[in-house]
Parts: sequence; C-alpha cells; structure tokens
Amino acid sequence: MIDGHPVTFWHLIVEGDRKATYGELGRVLRDLHALTAPEGLVLPSFAPFDKQQLRLDRAMIPDDDKVFLRKRWRELQDKYAELKFETPKGPVHGDAHVQNLMVNDQGRVILIDFEAFCYDHPEWDLMVTAVEHHSLGWQTGEQYADFVAAYGRDLYDWPGYETLRGIQEFGMTTWLMQNVQEDEETAAEYRRRIAGLRNDDAPRDWRPW
Repeated sequence: MIDGHPVTFWHLIVEGDRKATYGELGRVLRDLHALTAPEGLVLPSFAPFDKQQLRLDRAMIPDDDKVFLRKRWRELQDKYAELKFETPKGPVHGDAHVQNLMVNDQGRVILIDFEAFCYDHPEWDLMVTAVEHHSLGWQTGEQYADFVAAYGRDLYDWPGYETLRGIQEFGMTTWLMQNVQEDEETAAEYRRRIAGLRNDDAPRDWRPW
C-alpha cells in the first residue's frame, strides 16, 4: 500500500512454443480445487447472474429477443434455486477454459485471469469444458477424455448438468449480445446463439468467439 493505494506487481510470462492441452486444464483444476483457503481469506460466491440484468438493459437487439431472454433468465434462476450440489465448496476459478492457461518458455503451465475467482462448488469450473464438448462439440472426443481423466470426473453424468448447461449457454449468448453492433460477423453469431436458445433440442452450430 502506497499512500493508501494498492500497488500490484505483475510477473511477465514469456510464452513457449505450444498451447496448453485439455488434459493440463483438468490437472490444474483438480489441483486448484484441492487447495484449502487460508484462514481469514473471505472470497465471494460464484455469481452466475450478476451481469445479466445490465446486459439486457443495454443490449441493442430486437424487442422480442429481450422478452425471450428475460423469461429464460427468470426460468434459469428458478432452476438454480433448486440445484443441489454434491460437493463441498472450495477455491473456484470462475472462468475455467483452456484459453486461460499459458505455457511459458520453460514448459510450465500457468493459470491466468482471476477476475471471477471465488469460493464455491467446483462444478462451476467443470461446466465450461463440459458444455463446450457435450453441447457445442468444440473439443474432440480424445481431448475431452483427457480432460475427464486428468480431473477425475465428467460433469455430464451429474443430474444438475442440464441446469448448468442452460446457465453457461445463456451467459455465452448475452456476453456476445453486447457487441452485435461491432460487425456483421458478430451479429450473425449472436443470431445463431439466440436461435439455439429458442430450440433447446436442436444441435448447436455455435462458433468459438
């Protein structure tokens, strides 16, 4: 603290010549979730709906989309209220995907982007990759198998998966929704995603963004 102001020092990560794997993501999350929070450290709970109201208020999208999304938002909140987790709470990254891993020039895998770090159930970290695979098909079967083997659990087998899938897909859509005016490519992807939310049983043709 300098004159009452917090000052932070950042460590430069010199990237190596490869990207992190899904197996490495599984191992990093397994180790993270096994940590014990230091006594006296108070972290917030995971907040899956904290930004949705503001996003919907500001979104430049058709009115019927807003009506649908607000209705879906309320439905997901009701389902979330009934969700029963089977695991104890612990450290949770809050945005756990493979793009938030870096491999430095010594081959060390480093977890980054702790903006949403919290103290909650580990399922919140597993839902990202589980939804990307089972719903969106963004990983190969081998990649996802490596993730599951390294972590030791496939969230798809948990009864609460569908609720978390709905929350994850809603968040992915409303996040992109904020940028529909940037270019036609973004607007087209938003239209793909909102169409998918309107038909839960249809295959997803969403693109990584």
